[in-house]
Amino acid sequence: MNRDNPMRLLIHRVFFSMAMYRFVILLLCICLFVPRVLWAQKIVGPIVFLKNEQLPVTAKEFYVVGVVDDRVDRNAVAWLWSTGPGIPAKYTIDLKGGTIAAIKQFVNAALPPNKILRPVIIHIQKFRLDETPLSLDHVEGKLKVSLSFYLQKGDQSIRLSDYNGSAGYNRHVNQQIDIEPVFRHALEYGLTYFNTWINSEASTNIKLARAVKISFTDYTEQPEGDTVYYSFKRPLTWDDFKAKPLNSKFGAEILPSIGYSEDVDVSKGIVNVHLSTKAFVPKSASWVKTDSKNAYSLNHEQRHFDIVKIIVERFKQKLRAEKYTVDNYDGPINVQYLESFHEMNVMQDQYDTETAHGMNIAAQEEWNEKIDKELRSFR
Repeated sequence: MNRDNPMRLLIHRVFFSMAMYRFVILLLCICLFVPRVLWAQKIVGPIVFLKNEQLPVTAKEFYVVGVVDDRVDRNAVAWLWSTGPGIPAKYTIDLKGGTIAAIKQFVNAALPPNKILRPVIIHIQKFRLDETPLSLDHVEGKLKVSLSFYLQKGDQSIRLSDYNGSAGYNRHVNQQIDIEPVFRHALEYGLTYFNTWINSEASTNIKLARAVKISFTDYTEQPEGDTVYYSFKRPLTWDDFKAKPLNSKFGAEILPSIGYSEDVDVSKGIVNVHLSTKAFVPKSASWVKTDSKNAYSLNHEQRHFDIVKIIVERFKQKLRAEKYTVDNYDGPINVQYLESFHEMNVMQDQYDTETAHGMNIAAQEEWNEKIDKELRSFR
């Protein structure tokens, strides 16, 4: 072999150059193709997720005592679209440590709990990111978030408010995107929304009230109609007896009774219950015979009216001594009213029995003094 043959050397060099060219082309193709392959690979296991950082707001009315997962599908929080060679498919990603554990940790860092405030439970109704293809080279991501906030009161949970949010993005199939901020911001917006809501509602929303206060007024009506409402300045007169006399052995009759109307408002976290109490006599149900129109008989009927006033004042005293809860203040009021109504009927029967419907003058005098003494204590 003639190693110095110039033609042979040239051929060798050409062959070497062609081999190097093919290698460079192959290497370039690999470099261009690898990122697409890597993006298409399925990510296995939970992602390192949710940066725990404190929100730039302070919760002054509540703290989060728990998080409850009410999602229909609890398998994952993200359903992402994979691309590349072969058939495109979705794969799932969950939060590191699980959804509930991760969100609890995030919430505690975002709003450090102050346990002297109202305990609130967050119920997660929706928390899911879905990707779908828009075209051959673009993907759309949509996050839907639905949170419900409940006030914990002993064994009860009272629904306060709901937050519904969404977020979205478009990406190229080869574009990598960090989805952590999408979830983190969604939770931040939800917590900020509820913090704003409860700050504005704390003083006037009855669900958030902390105490109950009872106040009373005596109902009056001007101009006066068919009903006479009790007033120390307005005793009964025979003109108030409008009904036709009954065929009765008695000379006169009135039908006094008690009642109340209620008005409720909330101010500075206090449920203010305003009761307007009523001791009344309907004129259209009161009658008198002509031969019974005298001062003694009128006094006897007036004492029936005085008795309902006494019962109303005792009703107030019982309610002032009652302990109320925000969840049930009407219950004790209704119970005391029914008991007072029964007490009124018993006292009226006792009065008529002992005075023999006014025929026993001595007993009538005793009742006059007894009634006047108690009435004086209310003035």
